[in-house]
Amino acid sequence: MTSSASISTDSTARDQAGAVRRREISARELLDLHLDRIAERNPELNAIVSLDESRAREGAAAADQALASGAEVGPLHGLPFAFKDTHVVGGWRTTYGSTVMADNVPSQDELIVERVRGAGVVTIGKTNVPEFAAGSHTFNKVFGTTLNPVDPSRSAGGSSGGAACALAAGMVPLADGSDMGGSLRNPASFCGVVGMRPSLGRVPEWPLYNQWESTSVGGPMARNVGDLALLLSVMAGPDPRAPQALGDPGASFASPEPAKLAGLRVALSVDLGGALEVDHEVAAVVEDAGRALAAAGASVGSAYPDLSLAEDTFRTLRAWHFQAKLGSLLAAHPDAFKPSLADNIRAGESLTGADIARAYTQRTALSETMRLFFGDHDVLVLPVSQVPPFPATQEFPSEINGKPMATYLDWMRSAYFITVTGCPAISVPFGTTADGLPVGVQLVARHGADRKLLEVALAFEGLAAR
Repeated sequence: MTSSASISTDSTARDQAGAVRRREISARELLDLHLDRIAERNPELNAIVSLDESRAREGAAAADQALASGAEVGPLHGLPFAFKDTHVVGGWRTTYGSTVMADNVPSQDELIVERVRGAGVVTIGKTNVPEFAAGSHTFNKVFGTTLNPVDPSRSAGGSSGGAACALAAGMVPLADGSDMGGSLRNPASFCGVVGMRPSLGRVPEWPLYNQWESTSVGGPMARNVGDLALLLSVMAGPDPRAPQALGDPGASFASPEPAKLAGLRVALSVDLGGALEVDHEVAAVVEDAGRALAAAGASVGSAYPDLSLAEDTFRTLRAWHFQAKLGSLLAAHPDAFKPSLADNIRAGESLTGADIARAYTQRTALSETMRLFFGDHDVLVLPVSQVPPFPATQEFPSEINGKPMATYLDWMRSAYFITVTGCPAISVPFGTTADGLPVGVQLVARHGADRKLLEVALAFEGLAAR
């Protein structure tokens, strides 16, 4: 077998997987290309952790043997893959970015990992995360800080920051992630890749301490929308262990065609009616996106849903979730948590049943608001993150346009306001700041319209490439 000179670590995931299936390049050769890139970039960027080259080579050899035997192989067969370090991979160290879990080696895969591994990937390690995935800047005491591949003095975002960085740097062709307050979208924007928060129920999760907790979802990341759709097709689909899973088969998302932008009803809002403080350079990119969509024939208007209930809803449910999941660990290890996370966990201790009931009542109202809003609009366009990548030495931006940010969540409202609507949202690279830092634009569709959102994102991606 001879290596295909046309395949590199910067090739699309679809091209890489196709070349392996056609036996134009072996899984072992493809792995070597990626390990060389990891050796080149990862020492500085610190995106991939718990790298195990020996086991990866064994996996690549097994992938080649399976292909040579004539066995049926999955759509991701032979692709090197590093799982987010909050996703449980059987037999692999899974630390959650926490010193408390630094030696944790689980015995079985969680569902999202089971599906991706079942599609034929070659596991190489994990991608770095902030402690227990809290906050949109990737640093922890176990592995250190992940840096931005475009400008290593800047943050790669988070919590899927290691995943976004590894993708952008060509260390992996695809990546998994999860998103509560923007953890798939913010790092995608910061690193210049694509990240999608699917509709609630689109990517089922198991096991969970609470199957009815509905703020965090798993989802795909890639360097382009077509590759992301391929990975979503593997992740999505019903499972009997996940009672809230949507019924559409995953394969239905595999090969979207670009939407026709002519006549598309686009609602554009830079700041959701003044609810967001948005960096001027980020705002300019969103406005440019609106002009590009209009030039392509879309009907673009200044409109936005009333998301005034989202702030209290998200913060209440986040604190409740963190306290329920991590409260006992914090009590046992009070000095092992970063202060911002410890404060968020403790904020959940004083919540009452009435508080939780209020949050879910508000969430229901937000869902209805979006249902009505998408009766008049096909897609909502707004910022992914309210700021461009900030210095990696900061935990979070202290101000936007001179206005102070009181907590490590304030600058993420453009993402977490969408979280509590349950709607699918995707970050697509569209522009840069004057310093060349990536800026993504967020596209949102009605709940369940993930395929439509992919089609619009594919067309929108084409506008960005012009």
